[in-house]
Amino acid sequence: MKLWGGRFTKPTNELVDEYGSSIGYDYKLAKFDIQGSIAHVNMLAECEIIDSEDKDQIVKGLKEVAAQIESGEAELTVANEDIHMNIEKLLIDQIGPVGGKLHTGRSRNDQVALDMRLYLREAVVTLTDLLLNTQQALLKQAKENIDTILPGYTHLQRAQPVLFAHHLMAYVFMFQRDLERLTDSYKRINRSPLGAGALAGTSFAIDRESVSERLGFDGVTENSLDSVSDRDFVVEFLSDASLIIMHLSRLSEELVQYSSAEFNFIELDDAFCTGSSMMPQKKNPDIPELVRGKTGRVFGHLTGMLTTLKGLPLAYNKDMQEDKEGMFDTVETLIGALKLFAPMIETMTVHQDVMYEAVAKDYSNATDLADYLVGKDIPFRESHAIVGQVVLYGIEHDKYLMDFTLDEFQQFSESITDDIYHALSPSAVVNARDVEGGTAKVRVEEQFMKASEMFNTSQSWIDEKQNQLKKQELDK
Repeated sequence: MKLWGGRFTKPTNELVDEYGSSIGYDYKLAKFDIQGSIAHVNMLAECEIIDSEDKDQIVKGLKEVAAQIESGEAELTVANEDIHMNIEKLLIDQIGPVGGKLHTGRSRNDQVALDMRLYLREAVVTLTDLLLNTQQALLKQAKENIDTILPGYTHLQRAQPVLFAHHLMAYVFMFQRDLERLTDSYKRINRSPLGAGALAGTSFAIDRESVSERLGFDGVTENSLDSVSDRDFVVEFLSDASLIIMHLSRLSEELVQYSSAEFNFIELDDAFCTGSSMMPQKKNPDIPELVRGKTGRVFGHLTGMLTTLKGLPLAYNKDMQEDKEGMFDTVETLIGALKLFAPMIETMTVHQDVMYEAVAKDYSNATDLADYLVGKDIPFRESHAIVGQVVLYGIEHDKYLMDFTLDEFQQFSESITDDIYHALSPSAVVNARDVEGGTAKVRVEEQFMKASEMFNTSQSWIDEKQNQLKKQELDK
């Protein structure tokens, strides 16, 4: 007999059990389900809804069930549908009918909403910590390459020289936005829905605030209907995760390109590459490629969640069982990627000479020739046209700008003097971009300082939340 089977006259069809069961994946909520259950039963005793002896027996039983699940000794079955009913059944088997008092004043609807919030807030703290590690690895490489110049690209065509440190710092600030989105989402995740019941609350005089405080939440949800049907916090997380992996994918694409023979700007450490079963010379950047490939599944989980929710009436509907697999997979996909990215970035080799040679053999300093002419009181549009002719001449004569003689330059404008060679040198071109946020060395060093300040703020937030979560574990 199911724990809810009192009004039924026949057992559930086995195919219904198999199709409707979620225990195959929501077992990952076991720790959080027991954590919430202990807080709930303590509150029931405080409110004198159950007596303290029953409470003590239930808490002791829940801890024993937790140990059984952790060791693999507990049998979690499809017949008991989900992690909530499996734990309750194990508890009743362990301590007898008194275990049935645990569910007083709550429903699986508010119970699962609670478990998911407990799971996701821990995941957010973990992912924030891993994002910070990735940022720190990028900053370390940037500092080591503060004088390394490479071509900057638009349309995947060489555009203007930039410091490689500047290029890496772009990802530092990109991931900072991701980190800030995650930390901001925490305050919407960290609200307790327990006490909302199935949809309308409960007739028992429970203390929702007590449970909320015991579990380290910032407060309770305001409306019982919204509490059990709300999955906005999951959608928000999946959206944040989609941006994170999109940024990882963009960085992955550049790592794949830059490590190819055609670019040869970097080399990834052997520990993060694989070989070919047929071609012995191959060294494949599989980790960046896999991260790039896994981006689609994360995007898919976001789309799937939005599609599941878009037509649902209030309050809880069985469709919402589909809220977990995508969330779990997204968390695990991101954790796996970020754990690899920090050491992969930190150990990669930068071919500074190859980057510099690429900058020296292109026309990416053409804009600086135009700016030079503007400095000689020639309107920019006119100087732009002059430089276009200079570049065309260079292409026809197989010459880059630094290879021109002064006479050749002066064919196009007598305003050009011998100081042009300094103005067009890669280091001068880079350092001419001396605006806030620009690629000049002094501006990139300012970015280093800003990043260090950001990291300190992020680390403080992570430490605070990790300590809070650790305290919840100890209290449990």
